[in-house]
Amino acid sequence: MADSHNSPKFLQAASIPYVDGNVCLVTSKSGKRWVIPKGSISKGKTAAETALLEAWEEAGLTGKLDKNPIGSYSYSKSGLSYLVTVFLMQVSSIAEVYPEHRQRLRKWVPISQVNGLVHEKELLDLLQSLPLDFALPEKSISKPEITPNKVISR
Repeated sequence: MADSHNSPKFLQAASIPYVDGNVCLVTSKSGKRWVIPKGSISKGKTAAETALLEAWEEAGLTGKLDKNPIGSYSYSKSGLSYLVTVFLMQVSSIAEVYPEHRQRLRKWVPISQVNGLVHEKELLDLLQSLPLDFALPEKSISKPEITPNKVISR
């Protein structure tokens, strides 16, 4: 029997997109779970590049990643182990049409409400470790007004 602690882990990257006090969750491919945009890191790509690409493909979001990851989490699926590096992403645009808009739902929620939606324990722990007000706009910075319900053209 294989030791799961020594089995190879597939590397993935993800973002926690946020704007105006809310984080963006997307449905998994099966549509049964709420997750954050994530995907496998391709050869020649960085974790940050992958996180930005997945946010666009799975949620139609573009923005700026924090320089350093906020953490990581692991999960198993179909007997394989995955290690996900997670970045915060300040959203700058929200598209109505994006590569997976017909395959996934997108939902904006305050960090205080992720408990009832996210069921992957390590991901939930990571989300709940964020301060409740981390995604609120800074009053001293002027920026274009973006709301989760507003579509911004690219």
